[in-house]
Amino acid sequence: MARLHLHPIGDELGTLLSPDELAANAAHTAALDSALAAKVATVHDGWGAKAADRVREKGKRTTWERMDRLVDPGSRVFEVGTLVNWGRSFEGSTRQAPGAGVVTAFAQIEGRWCIVVANDNTVASGAWWPNTPEKIERAQEMALRLRLPVVYLVDCSGLFLPEQSRSFAGARGAGHIFKKNSQLADQGVPQVAGVFGDCIAGGGYMPLISDVVFMTESAYMVIAGAALIRGAKSLKLTSLDIGGPEVHVHQSGCADVRVPDDDTAIERIRREIAKLPATAVPFYRHDAEPMPPRFDGAELASIFPRETRHIYDVEQVIARLVDQSLFHEVMPHIGREMVVGVGRVGGLWAGFVANRQGLVEEPGIGKRPGGALYREGIAKIAAFTRACNDDGIPIVWLQDISGFDIGVEAERQGLLGYGSSLIYGNSTHTTPMFTILLRKASGAGYYAMSGLPYDPVVQLSTPLSRLAVMEGRTLAIATYNSKLDDDFEIASTDPAEREAIEKGMVEVASRIESDMDPIDSAARMDTDEVVPLADLRPWLECLIAASWQSFGYRRTKNPRIWSLHDLEVLCAKR
Repeated sequence: MARLHLHPIGDELGTLLSPDELAANAAHTAALDSALAAKVATVHDGWGAKAADRVREKGKRTTWERMDRLVDPGSRVFEVGTLVNWGRSFEGSTRQAPGAGVVTAFAQIEGRWCIVVANDNTVASGAWWPNTPEKIERAQEMALRLRLPVVYLVDCSGLFLPEQSRSFAGARGAGHIFKKNSQLADQGVPQVAGVFGDCIAGGGYMPLISDVVFMTESAYMVIAGAALIRGAKSLKLTSLDIGGPEVHVHQSGCADVRVPDDDTAIERIRREIAKLPATAVPFYRHDAEPMPPRFDGAELASIFPRETRHIYDVEQVIARLVDQSLFHEVMPHIGREMVVGVGRVGGLWAGFVANRQGLVEEPGIGKRPGGALYREGIAKIAAFTRACNDDGIPIVWLQDISGFDIGVEAERQGLLGYGSSLIYGNSTHTTPMFTILLRKASGAGYYAMSGLPYDPVVQLSTPLSRLAVMEGRTLAIATYNSKLDDDFEIASTDPAEREAIEKGMVEVASRIESDMDPIDSAARMDTDEVVPLADLRPWLECLIAASWQSFGYRRTKNPRIWSLHDLEVLCAKR
C-alpha cells in the first residue's frame, strides 16, 4: 500500500497581507511577547540576588545554575508551569511565590528527552506553596504519559506552613506526589534524584522511590527537622546529624551514593541517564530527515490579526509548523470548517486538527461561519482522531473555536450526541495529544477539541488566547438578559435602574475579560504554558520528539498499514 503523499501548503508572507497590516500585527504580537518575557524573567529571578547569594554562601548552586549544568550543552529547556501562582499573595509571607517555588521542564540530557522537577532554592528554601504539589504532579503525569525519564533536583524545606491547608490535603495535595512517584515506578519509568539541601517532611519523601538517589555533603532528608526534634525531645542535634548522607547512605540505605558537592551530583545524574536505552526517534523517522518549514515559524507573529473577530487562514499556520511546509489533508471535501491531516515535525509524523476561520462553503449546504463545530466537522474529527489513535500517531489540536453550532437544526441533527462521541474519543485515546490555544477557546468547543479537562499531555496557550465559556460582553448580556429587550438594550426607563444595570454589565464584562487573559489562565493552572506564536514550531519539535522517544508502551504502526489509508478510500469524494 502506498504511503500518504504530502503536498506543499502555504504562501509567502508578502502575498497574504499588506506591508502595513503585517507590520501592525507584528508590533501587536511583539508587545504581548515582551510583556510575557518580563513576567518569565521575574519568575526566573526567584526571590532575587540576595536570596541567590545566600544559597551560594552555603556552598550550593542555585536551581537554574544546576539546570544549566544538567542539560546538554547548547540545548534548550522547555519549561511548563512557569507562571503558576503569578500575581498571588499568601498569608504569612510578604513575598509572592514565583513559579510556585519549583521548576518543571522538558530537557535533553545525554541526548534523551527527560522531565526535570527542581525546587527553586531561592524561594523560601524550595518550600511547597499552594499549587506547588499540583505543578509537580502535572509534570510527573507528562512523564508518565510519554514514558520519559524523570530527574528530581531536590532542595525542599517542606510545606510553607502558613498555607498548609491549601497544599497538604485534598485529592491533589502534596501526598499525591508520592503516588505519582509510585505510578512512574510501576510503569518502569526511570527516576533519578539528586538531594542537595534541606529536604524536610514531603521534601524528604519525594526522592525515595527513585531508582538512584545521590546526596551531597550539605544535604539531609528528615521526617522532622532538628528544631522540631529539639522541641519535642530536648535533644541538641543538627539536621545533618539526624538525616545527612552519613545516615542515609551508610546506615538507613535511603540514598545510594554520597557525593561532595552539587557539580558532582549533577555529573553523576547525567551518567545515570546515559545508561538508559537511546532514543527511538531516528528509528521512527523511517529515514526521513528533519527539515524546517519552508516558511519561517517566526512569521506567525505577523499572520494573526490584532482584532480577535478578524480572520486568518489556518493553513498558513500549519505551513509554518510542519517540515518543508508539506501536509496531507484528510477528507477535505466534507466538514470544511475543520482541517485534519498529517505532516512531519522534525522528521516524525504528527496529526493535526485545526479550526478554519471565516465563511466556509460546505458542499450541499452552502456558506456557514468557521470557528464552530457542525455535524459534518465533528464526525470528521472523530473519525480522524480514532484513526490516529489506532495508528499511534500523536495529535496536535490547533484551537480557535467559538463553540458548537446552535439552534433548531443543530438540535434536530443531534449535535449533542455527535459531540459526546467526540468527547468519548478524546477521553479514551492513548496516543499522545497536544493542544494549542491559538486564539479563542470557548464553550463546549474547547472541551471537544481536547481542552485541558480531556487530558492532553500538554496544553499551550499563546499571548492571544482567550479561554472562557463565552466572551465578556456576551456573558454580561446573558447575566442581565431579563433586564434587556429583544435588541439586548436595557429595557428599564428608570434612570437609576438603568445606571445600575449598565454598571453591572460593564463590571461583569470586565471581570470575564480579565479571567480570559492567558497569564491568568496559566497562574490558575488552566493552561500549562504561555508560548509566543513564533515559538510554536520549536515547542512542537520538542513534544513530537518526546512522543516518539520511548517504545513498547503504546501501539505504533508502520505508515504502510495505517488506518488512515482505509479512511482515505472509504471517504474519497466520488
